[in-house]
Amino acid sequence: MSTKLIGWLLLACLSQLQYTYANPTPAVQLAKVYQAQRPVTHYLISEKFDGVRAIWDGRQLLTRSGQPINAPQWFTSALPDIALDGELWAGYARFEFVSAVVRRHRASEQDWRQVQYLIFDAPDIAGSFAQRYQAYSRLVDTLAQPHIRAVKQHHFATKAELDDFFAQVLARGGEGVMLHEHQANHQSGRSSAILKYKPYFDAEAQVIAHLPGKGKYQGMMGAIRVKTPEGIEFKIGTGFSDAQRREPPPIGSQVTYRYQGVTKFGKPRFARFLRIRQPL
Repeated sequence: MSTKLIGWLLLACLSQLQYTYANPTPAVQLAKVYQAQRPVTHYLISEKFDGVRAIWDGRQLLTRSGQPINAPQWFTSALPDIALDGELWAGYARFEFVSAVVRRHRASEQDWRQVQYLIFDAPDIAGSFAQRYQAYSRLVDTLAQPHIRAVKQHHFATKAELDDFFAQVLARGGEGVMLHEHQANHQSGRSSAILKYKPYFDAEAQVIAHLPGKGKYQGMMGAIRVKTPEGIEFKIGTGFSDAQRREPPPIGSQVTYRYQGVTKFGKPRFARFLRIRQPL
């Protein structure tokens, strides 16, 4: 191998390391599914908002994958120099709107004025989740910014009280609730210290084929065949508009689908198309 080629490879590796250092993937905490693992008295419970995950690293907003979010200066200027974890949200059934705002390099002032930063953790603060919640709630109050809010946490004594709150969230258009073990310290990665409780679940898969439609869908796409990151293949045939059937998600694209549990073979039950997953 020539000296020139070796030098080029070293330079490429150094550039990649510099990029990775400048844009590290945030050490976020990911939820498991609530299955009554512990009594509800062990948890602080909040509404789950359907927005775009946004991590404030003390200097800038980042997506879960570590990509910078080009929020305007006024949106972030009041945020402190400690890490915060939250959701960019613009109201019920408006995920696509928020996702589009986040993806734009320079979204309009009018669009960002519709977005709120809903904070649900502060990883830099030592202590249990209950202690972190008290600390970042007080911090958010001192900021006095209408677009920055701490997600309210509730404490319930019984599963019936949790289910009643869950039903209220669904009735107003919410997608479920989150349960934080109140004595747990923050830990990155998927953890049983934080659980999601939803009437359904959603996940991503890659489109590997288009299947032809029949009957009223003759001449259009009838279903897509997808593959999960675990290698499981299955069909999704519902949730599409006629326009989407005429121009289906491209082969190789990632889609988000909704489902209700899995079969004994690990395939999602009642899978329904939600949207093409846009990279963030």
